[in-house]
Amino acid sequence: MVQPIDLLVETASQTAGPYVHIGCIPSFAGLAGVYPEDLGLSPIAEGAQGEIVTITGAVHDGMGWAMRDAMLESWQADAQGRYPGTPGADPHVSGFCRFAADKDTGEFTLRTVRPGAVALPDGRRMAPHISLWIVARGINIGLQTRIYFEDEDNSADPLLARIEQRPRVETLIAKKTGEGRFRFDIRLQGAGETVFLDL
Repeated sequence: MVQPIDLLVETASQTAGPYVHIGCIPSFAGLAGVYPEDLGLSPIAEGAQGEIVTITGAVHDGMGWAMRDAMLESWQADAQGRYPGTPGADPHVSGFCRFAADKDTGEFTLRTVRPGAVALPDGRRMAPHISLWIVARGINIGLQTRIYFEDEDNSADPLLARIEQRPRVETLIAKKTGEGRFRFDIRLQGAGETVFLDL
């Protein structure tokens, strides 16, 4: 039997609020003992092959403020461009990390191995990159974007090539700040708005 559609009213959508931290990274939220350690604590384990890099940044709202309640997830290939579970992939690289912005400064830090270029079935290669998923207050649906590296050859990357407004490509490029250190800021709207992806 079909229920009349005017009987139930759609629930109002909500932003992630504080509950995303409680459910996804409870130790960070101050709830110790839910898991031995929060899931996705690091994308690499001791013995990971390749260059270890540290990426810092912040998620900025439309007013330019760093969002101190942002949570991010990253997904990447290993140093040879292989994803976990594929033949020859580095067993010390899970490729997945879940991390939060600092509660006081809004800064986030991702310590990982620099990913290699990923081969596509048609013979093209994606430039080394890290995929990101972002949630925070004011975001009803998680946002997806990517981090590329300014000291890599990104010219033939198929995704970057599809961005029609060429100056916006720069919003996906992490800037080198030192040996093995990069800066990547995410801007939700306004000047320098980050390119977000519908994947």
